[in-house]
Amino acid sequence: MTNNGKSRQATPVPTGALTGAGNSEATLVEQTRAVAEVQAAITVARACPRDLERARDEMRRACTTRALADRAFYSVPNRGQGASVHLARELARVWGNIDYGVRETRRDDVEGVSEVQAYAWDQETNARTIRSFIVPHARSTRRGRQRLTDLGDIYSNNQNQGARAVRECILAVLPTWFVQEAQDLCHQTLRGEVTSEGLPQAVEKAVQAFKPLGVTRAMLEERVGRPVAVWTPDDVARLRTDHTSLTRDGMPVAELFDTQTVDERMLTAPAGAGEASGGEVGFPPEEPDM
Repeated sequence: MTNNGKSRQATPVPTGALTGAGNSEATLVEQTRAVAEVQAAITVARACPRDLERARDEMRRACTTRALADRAFYSVPNRGQGASVHLARELARVWGNIDYGVRETRRDDVEGVSEVQAYAWDQETNARTIRSFIVPHARSTRRGRQRLTDLGDIYSNNQNQGARAVRECILAVLPTWFVQEAQDLCHQTLRGEVTSEGLPQAVEKAVQAFKPLGVTRAMLEERVGRPVAVWTPDDVARLRTDHTSLTRDGMPVAELFDTQTVDERMLTAPAGAGEASGGEVGFPPEEPDM
């Protein structure tokens, strides 16, 4: 660093004074780097503030596409329903100046748990949400809890649990009106797709699309809560969301449907791992997320 054209020497400081008790120089360097990154992010966000009209227009364009609307919602028995992590990430992208993610802060292979942290931070308003939680190295199956030992399975399980938490973090820092309008538009897009092709045809395509997954008409009726003959456009739209969860997001069939009538091989394997899903009957097959 120079001052009036002359080199300026830094005054030597004892290592112990820099690090403090129990801290290493590497830890201090990492902390300093993290602080610098935060300061830089705030500076850039304030220098390039978001354009609310542009963000709203881009959100509207995105939510009127079938690609986003099909993945915009989730619905799992005993776990609730609402906006999916896919919709939350897209809204964060168009809103701008938001940092979010999932960190694995600790892993204990002896106890079989990981500590995971999800966060979302609006760098422009400095609104920030952090959630830390413990994830067991296990998955629930029909036979009970199955312990995970493969490193890839543990990583995937941690990321899946973290995705649910980061969704809530993102939605917590976004304006309520922005999220609500996006959900309304996605619902309209799904209902419009059903109405445009005719309700009877849409219902039959929905039934046929689930067949390769081992899901029968009776199981669909139980899921919807009414006979096929009286299904509404909203019912078919929700089934489209279920189909995407099974074929693209890797959710087991047993998460959504009565396991007593599901083929045993469907209970632990992702629904999309077997036969190709029924793209020819209205639900195009898609590649799974990484």
